[in-house]
Amino acid sequence: MDAATLLARLATVIDAHDWAGLPDLLHRDFTCRLVHTGEVFDRDGWVRLNADYPGFQRMHVEGLVADGDHGALRARVIGTSETGAELEFAVASFATVRDGLLAELVEVWADVGQDAPAGTRPQLT
Repeated sequence: MDAATLLARLATVIDAHDWAGLPDLLHRDFTCRLVHTGEVFDRDGWVRLNADYPGFQRMHVEGLVADGDHGALRARVIGTSETGAELEFAVASFATVRDGLLAELVEVWADVGQDAPAGTRPQLT
């Protein structure tokens, strides 16, 4: 599969909570690096992270671009906190494909709905 097909399939599998099917999309040498924490996960560790993540509910694709063996997916992820409050995150996943499977992901996560730091935006009139 090419990057576009794999990324679209990845989002479908994660949204469906199909943790048994997730490894089928990942190369045996797969790695995922989370930019915001610096963590690097191997194939089994990344599947476990997704399967065990508390409160995860849905993943909605908002954009996908790809060229051959490289692609980027932008998605909105919805979950709930321990108190039951809805949480919303944005993620950008940058993929490299090898042998028809996802070999590398670099993910950038952000909370949605944050206010800009004081003094960093011009006042609009």
